[in-house]
Amino acid sequence: MRLSVRLGGLVAAAMLLTAGTATADTHPAAQTAIQDLRASYGAPGGSAVVRDGDTLWSVTTGTRELWWNLPFGPDHKVRVGSLSKPMTATIVLQLVAEGKINLDAPVATYIPGVVTGNYDGNVITTRQLLNHTSGIGDHLPSDVAGYADLKYTQPQTMATVASWGLAKPAQFAPGAGWLYSGANYFLAGMIIEAVTGRTYSQELTSRIVTPLGLTSTFLPTVKTLPPGHVRGYIGTGIFAVDTTELVDPSIGGPAGGLVSSGADETKFYRALFGGQLLAPAQIAQLTTPNNAPGSTAPNYGLGVDKFVLPCENGAIAYGHYGVWPGYQSIAGGTANGSRAAFAVINVFNGGGTSSSNGMDRAVTLGKVLCDGKS
Repeated sequence: MRLSVRLGGLVAAAMLLTAGTATADTHPAAQTAIQDLRASYGAPGGSAVVRDGDTLWSVTTGTRELWWNLPFGPDHKVRVGSLSKPMTATIVLQLVAEGKINLDAPVATYIPGVVTGNYDGNVITTRQLLNHTSGIGDHLPSDVAGYADLKYTQPQTMATVASWGLAKPAQFAPGAGWLYSGANYFLAGMIIEAVTGRTYSQELTSRIVTPLGLTSTFLPTVKTLPPGHVRGYIGTGIFAVDTTELVDPSIGGPAGGLVSSGADETKFYRALFGGQLLAPAQIAQLTTPNNAPGSTAPNYGLGVDKFVLPCENGAIAYGHYGVWPGYQSIAGGTANGSRAAFAVINVFNGGGTSSSNGMDRAVTLGKVLCDGKS
């Protein structure tokens, strides 16, 4: 009986791997966009979720678990990687509004004795952590094989993970360049805990999750995901390896450890740019470009990047890419908060924080956000 069910799942999944879904007639541009993204990386499946005003809709292709007929839905849980950063930055900016953090004060003001050695915590500021101009090295391995190191598979403290980046030589003087580094956001997480006297997870819950009514967003403390999640893979076809529970979530922490869903991510972005989480002064800080010398992402602000949409006369959206072993995602919202989108595929074959062997997820985000718009 089990074998026949398994074979049935294999056949259904194989059909899904070559076909779209019934929603293609309703949202053809989004359907094509997520199918193209999935195909470009050879992923088992993918999904895009859009929240347009009070309307939520989604498209799906393939399967969220190999060998089974399991389409994606807007509430399915995903390891969203660096989509954690906008939420962390939002918490910091709320604390700025409350007078508990000064973006331009040295980080040693809040976490004395932490940023030392190769770096000077009396010079590096919180702003430079959030916009990646601190010069601090990344805490992650440079290629996907590096995640096999036992230190990435075991629970670690935020201070320990931050120390991996701090152990690397300074890439440039603070403010003199731009380097995407998760260690920056571990230090930001430590600042959040220092000024509030509460854990990062407690602040995330009380400031974002509970007020917005998010149901799938949390920082896990164990590798196992609850029911209703998407499985992630490295490699394709018969060489695919399930990496859903390979890396300990503490390795991501406030930089990339969150679990969320398309429904939650789109609700967050609509609330963020709709003024529910930050006042206009903080939104202005959030979206101010770094414009650092030689920056490869000059429009990156404090945890969000800028995207010009292919509709509405080049409307602007802000959001972020997400990567975790087995997952690639992107999410963002229009600057006026009217709509937001999330897209994900369940494979990652690159290294470090990006993957260059497929199409740019920003293209997918633009097509999905512009579905039905002119």
